Amino acid sequence: PHPLPHVPLAVSDKFKGKSEQGLFGDVMMEIDWSVGQVLKTLKELGLEENTLVILTSDNGPWANYGNHAGSTGGLREAKATTFDGGNRIPCIMYWKGQIEPATTCNNLASNIDLFATFAEISEAPLPQRKIDGVSLMPLMKGVEGANPRESFVYYFRKNDLEAVTDGMFKLVFPHRYVTYGAYVPGNDGQPGKLTNVDLMKAELYDLRRDPGERYDVLSQYPEVATKLMNIAEDMRNELGDNLTRK
Repeated sequence: PHPLPHVPLAVSDKFKGKSEQGLFGDVMMEIDWSVGQVLKTLKELGLEENTLVILTSDNGPWANYGNHAGSTGGLREAKATTFDGGNRIPCIMYWKGQIEPATTCNNLASNIDLFATFAEISEAPLPQRKIDGVSLMPLMKGVEGANPRESFVYYFRKNDLEAVTDGMFKLVFPHRYVTYGAYVPGNDGQPGKLTNVDLMKAELYDLRRDPGERYDVLSQYPEVATKLMNIAEDMRNELGDNLTRK
């Protein structure tokens, strides 16, 4: 299931007007009920311990749709940007007997890792060609010290490397992006205006203390910036980068 509903929103009569939070709330109630039906069916069929259930999203909310868009919880920007409001999304996994209930994982992970994870679970061979994903099984099993994904590179548009992170710090390179903060959001299915702005210089954010990516601390952590820059350079040499014309 996709727990972040996408506009245009729609809900069945069973849940219309039931949430007291408008159409978006009604839709979330129906999604919640639907997930419950899936879990109930797995239990009834005796498949609960043999099924991994994952709820996640492909990107952050389309924030200029206002009350039909959800929330980033204070993260910077939203859908169609490489700031964390556009990429950092919830991920809930349930696998009875395999994943410890009520645990939280703060390690870096991505949706592109799900393919490698499913391959390991099913003991299916990975393609001979190199893939970008890594298996998240060590994190799911709670292996102490496990950190299968040590970095992530934010490629966007045709081939723009806009940022790189190690999960704690994020180095963002100069680029043009759409901002949601210049105009008031729309409401009830109508979008508000958007505009583009330019990030003029590279900036480093400490995601542990500043998840909203507000404060550039590059001058305070030059060694971290160098480490992340080296990761980016390796990727540019391998994949190219339109922003630096490589």
